[in-house]
Order: sequence, then structure tokens, then C-alpha cells
Amino acid sequence: MEERHGLFLEDLAVGMTAVYAKTVTEADIVLFAGISGDTNPVHLDAHFAERTAFKGRIAHGMLSASFISTVFGTRLPGPGCIYLSQSLKFRAPVRPGDTVTARVTVRNVDPDNKRVTFDTVCTVDDGVVIDGAAVLLVSRRAEVLGAPEAPVESRAESGAESGAESGAESGAESGAESGAESGAESRATPRAVPKVSAAE
Repeated sequence: MEERHGLFLEDLAVGMTAVYAKTVTEADIVLFAGISGDTNPVHLDAHFAERTAFKGRIAHGMLSASFISTVFGTRLPGPGCIYLSQSLKFRAPVRPGDTVTARVTVRNVDPDNKRVTFDTVCTVDDGVVIDGAAVLLVSRRAEVLGAPEAPVESRAESGAESGAESGAESGAESGAESGAESGAESRATPRAVPKVSAAE
């Protein structure tokens, strides 16, 4: 389990960052349209898209945004984290053939609620195409792996201490019982009274 799990809450600190880069292909756009059902011709029809403000086809905004999820699920924090919320602002279009780089950066760690806030940004070359923020639920190590076992030496020392304490208590109880019995016998046995002869 530990080998497959990503980072735990205790491992995260403000400023940690990770990236994922993906070149958006024609196939990516067509497949995303089929999976999502978003067949807006601005993504699929070059003739239609040329007459829009973009002057050509563009990739789905959510296709590029999904690369943020890729970073979370595979790199930081990695497997096991849970997406709770995401805000997005689409700053510029992504076109077929563009390489999108998604970056996430830890902004805040809330250990009491196990929430971690990230700044999220997608860029093409040096230009920002998407930015926003996300909140994730991240588990503590003990919740997933259980409390760590004490080392063998530590358990042996603990057993020796326990045995010594038990022996001391047993000895004290035995001594107390023996003393009590001895005292009881002493009180129960009358003292011998010396015989006194009368003066002749």
C-alpha cells in the first residue's frame, strides 16, 4: 500500500511544486469531444472556427484543465488524494499542437481538517492560459498504514521493564503477606510465663 500511495499530509509543506506537460493533438481533441459530449464546432470544424474571434480551432478548456488533475493524482500529492474543489480562469486559448504545462504549488496546509490548498496554473510557452486554486483532502500516514510498530529492541526493553515491575510488586506483596502472617502468629501464641518459686 505504501509503495503505491503518494505523499501524506505530514509530508506536505508550503511552496512544494510539481508539473506535468502534454502536447495537445488532434486525436486528443476529438477523443475529448467524444468522451465529454462537447462537440462545439469551435473545437472540431475548422471552417466554422475561422469565423470566430479565435480565427481557428481551439482545444476544449477543460481538456487543458484536466492536466492539473493529472499532477494531483500522479505527482503532488499523488495517489490517494481527493479533489474537493477547483476554481479556473481561462486566460487564453490552447490550439492543436500546443504544449500545455500544468503546475501546482502548495499554498496552505490545514492539518486539523486535512485540507491542502494549491495554486494551479497552465501555461503555453511563457503565457498563462489557465489559472486558479484547488483544495484537496489528504490523508495522514497513520490513517492509511496504521500506527507504526515499536522496534524489536524497544519491545524487549519494555517487556523487561514490565517483568521487573511485576517481580517487584509480587515480591512486595509476598513480603507484606509474610509479615502479616508472622505478626498474626506472634499475637496468637501466648508468651511463656516463668515459674516463680515461693521463698521457703
